[in-house]
Amino acid sequence: MTRNIFVFDAHPVANTLNAHLAKTYADAARTAGHQVTTMSLSDMQFDPDFGQTHYRQTKPFEPDLETFMQALEAADHLVMTMPMWWGSYPAKTKALLDRALMTGRAFDTRNANFVGLPKPLLTGRSARVIITSDTPSFFQKWVYGNAFQKQIRNQVLSFVGIKPSKFTWLAAAGQPKDGQVEKWAAKIAVLGRAGQ
Repeated sequence: MTRNIFVFDAHPVANTLNAHLAKTYADAARTAGHQVTTMSLSDMQFDPDFGQTHYRQTKPFEPDLETFMQALEAADHLVMTMPMWWGSYPAKTKALLDRALMTGRAFDTRNANFVGLPKPLLTGRSARVIITSDTPSFFQKWVYGNAFQKQIRNQVLSFVGIKPSKFTWLAAAGQPKDGQVEKWAAKIAVLGRAGQ
Protein backbone atom coordinates (compact mmCIF):
# COMPACT_ATOMS: atom_id res chain seq x y z
CA MET A 1 0.00 0.00 0.00
CA THR A 2 1.41 3.37 -1.00
CA ARG A 3 1.26 6.25 1.45
CA ASN A 4 1.34 10.03 1.43
CA ILE A 5 4.38 10.75 3.60
CA PHE A 6 5.61 14.06 5.00
CA VAL A 7 9.33 13.84 5.82
CA PHE A 8 10.45 16.69 8.05
CA ASP A 9 14.07 17.36 9.03
CA ALA A 10 13.56 19.02 12.42
CA HIS A 11 17.23 19.92 12.95
CA PRO A 12 17.77 23.70 13.01
CA VAL A 13 21.06 23.41 11.09
CA ALA A 14 21.46 22.41 7.44
CA ASN A 15 23.61 19.53 6.15
CA THR A 16 23.54 17.40 9.30
CA LEU A 17 23.21 13.69 9.99
CA ASN A 18 19.48 14.35 10.48
CA ALA A 19 19.26 15.91 7.02
CA HIS A 20 21.08 12.91 5.54
CA LEU A 21 18.69 10.48 7.23
CA ALA A 22 15.63 12.47 6.14
CA LYS A 23 16.86 12.43 2.53
CA THR A 24 17.66 8.72 2.76
CA TYR A 25 14.14 7.96 3.99
CA ALA A 26 12.49 10.19 1.38
CA ASP A 27 14.52 8.77 -1.52
CA ALA A 28 13.78 5.19 -0.49
CA ALA A 29 10.07 5.94 -0.03
CA ARG A 30 9.82 7.58 -3.46
CA THR A 31 11.61 4.64 -5.07
CA ALA A 32 9.02 2.33 -3.50
CA GLY A 33 6.18 4.39 -4.99
CA HIS A 34 5.10 6.44 -1.99
CA GLN A 35 4.12 10.08 -2.44
CA VAL A 36 6.63 12.15 -0.45
CA THR A 37 6.76 15.79 0.61
CA THR A 38 9.89 17.10 2.33
CA MET A 39 10.75 20.15 4.39
CA SER A 40 13.71 21.22 6.53
CA LEU A 41 13.47 23.35 9.63
CA SER A 42 16.78 24.98 8.73
CA ASP A 43 15.14 26.50 5.62
CA MET A 44 12.10 27.88 7.45
CA GLN A 45 11.60 31.51 8.41
CA PHE A 46 9.07 32.38 11.12
CA ASP A 47 8.79 34.29 14.36
CA PRO A 48 9.57 31.73 17.09
CA ASP A 49 7.78 33.72 19.78
CA PHE A 50 4.25 32.50 20.45
CA GLY A 51 3.57 35.82 22.16
CA GLN A 52 1.23 36.62 25.02
CA THR A 53 -2.13 36.34 23.30
CA HIS A 54 -2.95 32.80 24.41
CA TYR A 55 -5.38 31.31 21.86
CA ARG A 56 -7.63 34.35 21.53
CA GLN A 57 -5.62 36.38 19.03
CA THR A 58 -2.88 34.19 17.65
CA LYS A 59 -0.34 35.50 15.19
CA PRO A 60 -1.07 34.75 11.55
CA PHE A 61 1.06 32.00 10.05
CA GLU A 62 4.09 33.03 8.05
CA PRO A 63 4.24 31.29 4.63
CA ASP A 64 6.62 28.57 5.88
CA LEU A 65 4.31 27.69 8.79
CA GLU A 66 1.34 27.48 6.44
CA THR A 67 3.31 25.24 4.07
CA PHE A 68 4.30 23.02 7.00
CA MET A 69 0.71 22.65 8.19
CA GLN A 70 -0.62 21.98 4.69
CA ALA A 71 1.97 19.23 4.22
CA LEU A 72 1.08 17.72 7.60
CA GLU A 73 -2.66 17.89 6.92
CA ALA A 74 -2.24 16.26 3.50
CA ALA A 75 -0.10 13.38 4.81
CA ASP A 76 -1.17 10.10 6.33
CA HIS A 77 2.31 9.42 7.76
CA LEU A 78 4.73 11.88 9.36
CA VAL A 79 8.46 11.18 9.56
CA MET A 80 10.60 13.53 11.65
CA THR A 81 14.33 13.41 12.16
CA MET A 82 15.67 15.41 15.08
CA PRO A 83 18.52 15.55 17.55
CA MET A 84 18.07 15.36 21.29
CA TRP A 85 19.75 18.34 22.92
CA TRP A 86 19.78 18.58 26.72
CA GLY A 87 17.09 15.93 26.98
CA SER A 88 14.63 17.58 24.60
CA TYR A 89 14.15 19.37 21.26
CA PRO A 90 16.34 22.14 19.92
CA ALA A 91 14.79 25.54 20.66
CA LYS A 92 13.75 26.21 17.05
CA THR A 93 12.04 22.79 16.87
CA LYS A 94 10.05 23.63 20.00
CA ALA A 95 9.22 27.06 18.55
CA LEU A 96 7.84 25.40 15.41
CA LEU A 97 5.56 23.19 17.50
CA ASP A 98 4.44 26.19 19.58
CA ARG A 99 3.57 28.22 16.50
CA ALA A 100 2.26 25.60 14.03
CA LEU A 101 0.23 23.22 16.19
CA MET A 102 -2.50 25.69 17.00
CA THR A 103 -6.12 25.44 18.04
CA GLY A 104 -8.37 25.20 15.03
CA ARG A 105 -5.69 23.40 12.99
CA ALA A 106 -4.21 20.77 15.33
CA PHE A 107 -6.76 20.60 18.16
CA ASP A 108 -10.08 22.12 19.18
CA THR A 109 -10.37 23.64 22.65
CA ARG A 110 -14.13 24.10 22.24
CA ASN A 111 -14.72 20.33 22.25
CA ALA A 112 -13.07 18.72 25.25
CA ASN A 113 -13.25 15.03 26.14
CA PHE A 114 -14.35 13.64 29.49
CA VAL A 115 -11.06 14.57 31.19
CA GLY A 116 -10.98 18.06 29.70
CA LEU A 117 -8.46 17.52 26.88
CA PRO A 118 -9.17 19.29 23.58
CA LYS A 119 -10.43 17.35 20.58
CA PRO A 120 -7.48 16.33 18.34
CA LEU A 121 -7.83 17.45 14.72
CA LEU A 122 -4.95 15.54 13.08
CA THR A 123 -6.33 12.02 13.51
CA GLY A 124 -5.84 9.35 10.85
CA ARG A 125 -2.08 9.86 10.71
CA SER A 126 0.82 7.82 12.05
CA ALA A 127 4.38 8.92 12.78
CA ARG A 128 7.98 7.75 12.83
CA VAL A 129 10.42 9.87 14.85
CA ILE A 130 14.12 9.31 14.17
CA ILE A 131 16.20 10.69 17.03
CA THR A 132 19.95 11.17 16.96
CA SER A 133 21.72 11.48 20.29
CA ASP A 134 24.92 10.91 22.18
CA THR A 135 22.92 9.16 24.91
CA PRO A 136 22.90 5.37 24.38
CA SER A 137 19.43 3.86 24.03
CA PHE A 138 19.81 1.65 27.13
CA PHE A 139 20.73 4.70 29.22
CA GLN A 140 17.80 6.66 27.78
CA LYS A 141 15.47 3.81 28.70
CA TRP A 142 16.70 2.71 32.11
CA VAL A 143 18.01 5.98 33.57
CA TYR A 144 15.74 8.58 31.94
CA GLY A 145 12.70 6.35 31.45
CA ASN A 146 12.41 7.23 27.74
CA ALA A 147 11.26 10.69 28.85
CA PHE A 148 11.95 12.35 25.50
CA GLN A 149 10.01 9.75 23.53
CA LYS A 150 7.13 9.94 26.00
CA GLN A 151 7.02 13.71 25.68
CA ILE A 152 6.87 13.57 21.88
CA ARG A 153 4.42 10.66 21.76
CA ASN A 154 2.01 11.66 24.51
CA GLN A 155 2.22 15.43 24.82
CA VAL A 156 2.62 16.35 21.15
CA LEU A 157 1.72 13.71 18.58
CA SER A 158 -1.05 11.86 20.41
CA PHE A 159 -2.41 15.16 21.78
CA VAL A 160 -3.17 16.33 18.22
CA GLY A 161 -4.32 12.87 17.10
CA ILE A 162 -1.21 11.48 15.38
CA LYS A 163 -0.89 7.84 16.44
CA PRO A 164 0.54 5.35 16.56
CA SER A 165 4.01 6.83 16.70
CA LYS A 166 7.17 4.75 16.53
CA PHE A 167 10.73 5.75 17.37
CA THR A 168 14.16 4.97 16.00
CA TRP A 169 16.98 5.92 18.38
CA LEU A 170 20.45 6.36 16.86
CA ALA A 171 23.44 6.84 19.18
CA ALA A 172 26.23 7.79 19.61
CA ALA A 173 25.64 10.29 16.85
CA GLY A 174 28.28 12.84 17.84
CA GLN A 175 31.20 10.57 17.01
CA PRO A 176 29.89 7.50 15.19
CA LYS A 177 32.21 4.57 14.62
CA ASP A 178 33.51 3.83 11.14
CA GLY A 179 30.68 2.55 8.95
CA GLN A 180 27.99 3.37 11.53
CA VAL A 181 26.32 6.13 9.51
CA GLU A 182 26.05 3.79 6.53
CA LYS A 183 24.42 1.14 8.75
CA TRP A 184 21.96 3.69 10.10
CA ALA A 185 21.16 4.90 6.59
CA ALA A 186 20.50 1.34 5.43
CA LYS A 187 18.12 0.84 8.36
CA ILE A 188 16.30 4.09 7.54
CA ALA A 189 16.06 3.15 3.85
CA VAL A 190 14.26 -0.07 4.82
CA LEU A 191 11.74 1.99 6.80
CA GLY A 192 11.35 4.38 3.88
CA ARG A 193 10.63 1.65 1.35
CA ALA A 194 8.04 0.16 3.70
CA GLY A 195 6.49 3.56 4.45
CA GLN A 196 6.91 2.99 8.18
